[in-house]
Amino acid sequence: MNAAIKSQMLDFLQHELQIAPEALSLALSHQEQATQLPMILWQYGLVTLPQLDQIFDWLEQT
Repeated sequence: MNAAIKSQMLDFLQHELQIAPEALSLALSHQEQATQLPMILWQYGLVTLPQLDQIFDWLEQT
């Protein structure tokens, strides 16, 4: 995932799904690759399953 898409995804997570910046920071600190971010958010209970689906839908469209 390139830097521009990662930045857009973080904006989407914060503004569309209203994920707190602190939650994103936590998930980002535990990821090895940018593509793992959605799953890490879900594993830590920071997003619901429907939100995870929205993230994957957004990634498909990007």
